[in-house]
Amino acid sequence: MRPFALWAHEARRAGLPALLGPLVLVAAMLLLAAFGTRIGSAQENTRWFLMGAAEMGLPLLTGVAAATLTGRDRAAELRLTCPSAYRVAVARRVAVVVCWAAVCAAGCSLLLMATGWWDPAFTGPSGQLVWLSPALWTAALGACTAAMFRSVAAATTLIGFLWTFQQVFAGFLVEDRVLRHVFLFATTRGPVPDWPANRVALLASAVPMGLAAWVLLGRPERILRGAAE
Repeated sequence: MRPFALWAHEARRAGLPALLGPLVLVAAMLLLAAFGTRIGSAQENTRWFLMGAAEMGLPLLTGVAAATLTGRDRAAELRLTCPSAYRVAVARRVAVVVCWAAVCAAGCSLLLMATGWWDPAFTGPSGQLVWLSPALWTAALGACTAAMFRSVAAATTLIGFLWTFQQVFAGFLVEDRVLRHVFLFATTRGPVPDWPANRVALLASAVPMGLAAWVLLGRPERILRGAAE
């Protein structure tokens, strides 16, 4: 199968909801930027909502999508003859969704930067870390927990719980010198004093979770157990 056809196939296997989610989020952000002031929202409030949608909304979408794609495969039993091919296929599927979400978010944030709706303190290439670091972290966590438990419900519940926990206890996480480095919403719910370190720490901690998911997906007995459930 040619590379383009292969990736197109994985995009179809990922499903329309996983691909539509980031697009709907971006469309809502652009509508808010276009009509926010007309419906009575102050400019600073509108800017905060836009930044929050990128930093809070996108990670929730990527985390749930990665967990769903990793923990559910109707053809899992058929792939047991070659477990390595199975995990490669799952990785491609997750990569399609995450990359598509990144394209949508990057395009939207660049447009908001150009029109003045993005916080001036987070412009330039580093401004993309507002959404990129937490989105990759939740995607890695979703894939890792889904591969570990072989349960979409368990993985998505964990993502939702963690997302809610960090929202509710944002003040505590910002003040703690250790936990602030894994605080997903350091831009809009902070400010975290060492914001760059927070963004780098999220990216760095996503790597071992992604590697753990890769290793777990290569174990046939785990694939079978998940398919049976």
